[in-house]
Amino acid sequence: MKSVLISNLRKNFEEQVNNSEGIEFWFARNLQFLLGYAKWENFHLVIEKAKVACKNSGQIISNHFPEVRKTIAMPKCATREVEDYKLTRYACYLIAQNGDPRKEEIAFAQSYFAVQTRKQEIIEQRIALQERFEARNKLISSETELSKLIYERGVDDVGFARIRSKGDEALFGGNDTKQMKITLNIPRNRSMADFLPTVTIAAKNLATEITNFNVKQNDLHGEIKISGEHVKNNKEMRTVLTKNHIFPETLPPEEDILKCVRFRIY
Repeated sequence: MKSVLISNLRKNFEEQVNNSEGIEFWFARNLQFLLGYAKWENFHLVIEKAKVACKNSGQIISNHFPEVRKTIAMPKCATREVEDYKLTRYACYLIAQNGDPRKEEIAFAQSYFAVQTRKQEIIEQRIALQERFEARNKLISSETELSKLIYERGVDDVGFARIRSKGDEALFGGNDTKQMKITLNIPRNRSMADFLPTVTIAAKNLATEITNFNVKQNDLHGEIKISGEHVKNNKEMRTVLTKNHIFPETLPPEEDILKCVRFRIY
C-alpha cells in the first residue's frame, strides 16, 4: 500500500508542475493539498517559515516565492480573488523541510524535492562544463591559427611562446604566463587555459581571434609587430572585464578540464 501511495504522490507532484520561460514552478495552493494541508491558513504558516529559511540561506525571497493573485469560484457563480505563490523547486524543498513531519506527504516531498534539486544542480554543472569545453576548443583553434600565421611571417615557436606570454601579461594585469601558473598552482608542463574559468578563456580567445584577423588584414610581419598587436588586443579585453568588475588574475582556478572529460555532454 505504501508503494502505491508513493507512486500516486510522485505522479501528482509531477502533474502539478508548471513552466514559465523555461523555469519550473508549482502553485502554492495546489501544493497545499498535495502536502496534506486542508486549510490555507495552516499551510501559509509553513510558507512563512520557508521564506525565513530562504533568506537565511542568502537567497532572495522574491526569486523563489513570487506572489500572484488567483481567482477562485464561489457559490452561486460568484468569484473571489485570493493570494497564491509561484514556487520554485527550491521553495518547495524549503516548504517540505518546514512542514509537519508526521504527514506522509511531507516525508515524501522532502525526499522528492531534495532529489529533484540535486538533479538540476548536476544538469547545470554539466551545462557549465560543456560551455567551458567549447570555449577551450575555440581557444585551441585560434591559437593554432596564430601559430601558423606567425610562422609564415618569420616567428619561430620560441617567439610564439613569448607573444602568448606577453598577451597573458596584458590580460592578467602585469602577470605573465609563468607568474600566473605559480599563482594558480598549475603544473609547468600544462596549458594554463586548462585550468581557467570560461570567462577568461573566452577573453583570451577573442583577443587571439582579433590578432589573427589584424595580422592578415594588415599583413603584419615579425615578432615585435605581432606581439604589439596581441598585447593591444589583450589589454582591450582586460578593459572590458574590469569595467564589469572581473579581474582575471584574481579568479580562482577551475578543476583540470582534462579530468572532467567523463562529464562531457553531447
